[in-house]
Amino acid sequence: MLRRGFTEIDTSSAIVDISDVIDTKYVNDPIHGYIKLNKHMLEFIDTRQFQRLRNLKQIGSGYHVFPGGSHNRFEHCIGTSFLANEVVQGLSLRQPELAIDERDIRCVTLAGLCHDLGHGPYSHMFDNEFIPRARPGIEWSHEMGSEMMLDYAIDENNIDIEDDDVKFIKRLIQGTNIPVCDEKMFLFDIVANKRNGVDVDKFDYIQRDCYNVGVKSSYDFSRLMLNSRIIDNEVCYDHKEAYNLTEMFHTRYSLHKRVYRHRAAKAIELMMVDAMLIADPVLQISQAVTDPSQYQHLTDDVVRDIERSKDPELEAARALIKRIHKRDIYKFVDEFILPHELASIANNHVINEAEIVGHRSTNDDFVERDVLVEFCCVHYGMHKDNPVDHINFYSKHSVDEKFPIASEFISLCVPQKYEECIVRIFTRTASKRGQIQRAARKLIEKLNSNNVACSPGSSPPGITPNRGFTLPEDMSLEIAKRRRLEFR
Repeated sequence: MLRRGFTEIDTSSAIVDISDVIDTKYVNDPIHGYIKLNKHMLEFIDTRQFQRLRNLKQIGSGYHVFPGGSHNRFEHCIGTSFLANEVVQGLSLRQPELAIDERDIRCVTLAGLCHDLGHGPYSHMFDNEFIPRARPGIEWSHEMGSEMMLDYAIDENNIDIEDDDVKFIKRLIQGTNIPVCDEKMFLFDIVANKRNGVDVDKFDYIQRDCYNVGVKSSYDFSRLMLNSRIIDNEVCYDHKEAYNLTEMFHTRYSLHKRVYRHRAAKAIELMMVDAMLIADPVLQISQAVTDPSQYQHLTDDVVRDIERSKDPELEAARALIKRIHKRDIYKFVDEFILPHELASIANNHVINEAEIVGHRSTNDDFVERDVLVEFCCVHYGMHKDNPVDHINFYSKHSVDEKFPIASEFISLCVPQKYEECIVRIFTRTASKRGQIQRAARKLIEKLNSNNVACSPGSSPPGITPNRGFTLPEDMSLEIAKRRRLEFR
């Protein structure tokens, strides 16, 4: 008898491949239970390039707000590879006519495993906020970083893999709707689905993030996996899963609204970006995106590197990090949800730091450096579109015919809009909150007046401030602190 992980196997059986058993490990995951790691997966997992993911927080600065959100990209990638393997194996068993072979299963599994190799410090903060400001002329994304680190891991660790398989894995990571010669197109729907966004990456991170931050999830991804089949080279779902899919996209939206874009988490993120921009000329953080030998050492620990440094040029960066530790963070000032007719404001940045400064009152003394304006769009995954409209379904009465299901046949209570554009204003100087809010609202009043003037004879939509965010006229920093203490 041979014991490995949690299984006990009779080695005398003719069907047991001893080399496969010896090269297999199991990990116990809180989301998926025991996960089998085969030798092909372990060749990548047991490398410096993959182990680096242990030091990248899945929800970035959100960990400073949600103490349970301490999970990392490492376990997410293993979970995604497990689900990718489960999906493709399940399709192979249910539809043998698809001729899914061992190479297909191996490459899809490895694509799930390696899809986030390229994430930088604090995950999406790095490629969405830091890199565009540190290197504005460079085109870079974490998917491009994943391809770079995949190549580097293969070369540095002498992993035996065919060049065609590497190209295939990269395409699976990127996702595509464009036909790829000699490849089964439905395989590109599994890890990074560009058709409608239903993929195992989403299955894992939604469930994992909900579990760790304490948000309840009401959709069931296991039902989706069991009730899927391939029709016309596309992953389709049983029509009974239409509402389940709607719930999945709603949960995604809810996580963005409540967790990923939490106001305090965003304030801390802005501080981290400022600290990293100050440190960049000294530590060459942004230069690592084109050098995998340096990038493999770039993790959330960059903040500790700044803290440990004695370089006088990093004094301002160290002071920002110290403020984060003391919870003396940038302050939220105001927020405006833009009517859909005015969403273009988010694109042409009509509301910006300079415009707000231009609407100061006579006694106001804040400057442009005190103001931070953030635009964000929160949606169901496909901006203005309902992603469920892009999914095809089947019925048990005609399993080889696909069809869409309109939202009114799913529920009359589904949203009428699937995207909202939000303007948020923060300040680096807490004592200037009231001044900045008053100036920002003057700017909003001006934009509303201009909109009315440009639309004579009609009632165009306007931007309405949220009364809940209105600061008292006499509110000072000291009063705010005292009220907070009294509330506790």
